[in-house]
Amino acid sequence: MRILGLDFGSKTVGVAVSDELLITAQGVEIIRRKSPTKLRQTLARIEELAASYHVERIVLGYPKNMNNTEGDRCERTKEFQEMLEKRCQLPVILWDERLTTVAADRAMMETGIRREHRKEYVDEIAAIFILQGYLDYLANHPQELN
Repeated sequence: MRILGLDFGSKTVGVAVSDELLITAQGVEIIRRKSPTKLRQTLARIEELAASYHVERIVLGYPKNMNNTEGDRCERTKEFQEMLEKRCQLPVILWDERLTTVAADRAMMETGIRREHRKEYVDEIAAIFILQGYLDYLANHPQELN
């Protein structure tokens, strides 16, 4: 079994995938689009990736505010969740993504990636952090796999 992790943004979607043992998350790619409303190609690419990796579920970063409220981005994420479920015929789990972009940026800084190049990778690394958080949760709650 594998799980796909997604960091959904207005113009990009960072993609990560788990190993078959559900222990680690690895970055796959960043899907870019020209307009926030042009999602057909993005959904098609996610469907291709899910099929090629034999994914059984998708974890989608859920952008709650720091005070635990839900804003416009949460509403757009829920709409994207519905589209993904219809297109891929897989369960899509929303996963709290607070501070994943900050953690991704910090990780890149610590590895010496220059500031001007960080933007190229931040969404993919954020997807890794989202998926790894979910995998760590599953390790402690194996009943959730059923």
